[in-house]
Amino acid sequence: MTHPAYGVLRQVSPTASVVLENNPSSMTLEGTNSWVLRAPGASSCVIVDPGYDDRAHLAQLAACAPVSLILLTHHHPDHADGAPWLASEVSAPVRAFDPSLCAGGEALRPDEMISAAGLEIGILHTPGHTADSVSLRVGGEVLTGDTILGRGTTVLDDLGAYLGSLRLLAELPPGTLGLPGHGPELPDLAATAREYLAHREQRLDQVRAALRSLGPDATPRQVVELVYADVDRALWLPAEHSVRAQLDYLRTL
Repeated sequence: MTHPAYGVLRQVSPTASVVLENNPSSMTLEGTNSWVLRAPGASSCVIVDPGYDDRAHLAQLAACAPVSLILLTHHHPDHADGAPWLASEVSAPVRAFDPSLCAGGEALRPDEMISAAGLEIGILHTPGHTADSVSLRVGGEVLTGDTILGRGTTVLDDLGAYLGSLRLLAELPPGTLGLPGHGPELPDLAATAREYLAHREQRLDQVRAALRSLGPDATPRQVVELVYADVDRALWLPAEHSVRAQLDYLRTL
């Protein structure tokens, strides 16, 4: 079955299935990927990123019960808003890097290993998109949230932190399967991380050139109008957010 397929539990690997939430937009691509993790033969599952508080979508995730744990890759509402209702419905704890999102469980710790649903889930702190972003390593697969998308690039809060996260993911073994929060699966996550690094360096060069043209005190909007002149204006607002992170990074070097 090809991506996307709303309202269908789609098996991606022996341990990972996905339900695509019907919330497409320029920011969420086809919608939010809610992941269901379960070792072959395990009775329970782990649900990652339930998505918005969309009861039809959440009910489909609840039907995968018993659920031993709900994990959140970061705090954005298209990943986390549905977690409280789902947690109540399936009587499962919620864990995230941000303690305020947790219910019945502790905050996630960098490099922690979690045993659940017959799996060993490693926590990788991968900030940049948000300060609380984590990726989840399960065998030869990594769930990336919004750190690396299945298509296109992500909006940034902190470019310096993000470059460090990309370097971490670029060191994964070749052929590591990327399971993103939006968009299709990535057959070689390390290779994609290296492509992201190259793209970010290219964008930084473009911003440096824009500053030479506009002056060192140019605003993010001015830089976007120059660097992203050939990009759909509907994408200028998220581009402005990322340019602000790039300017902050360059001005601290």
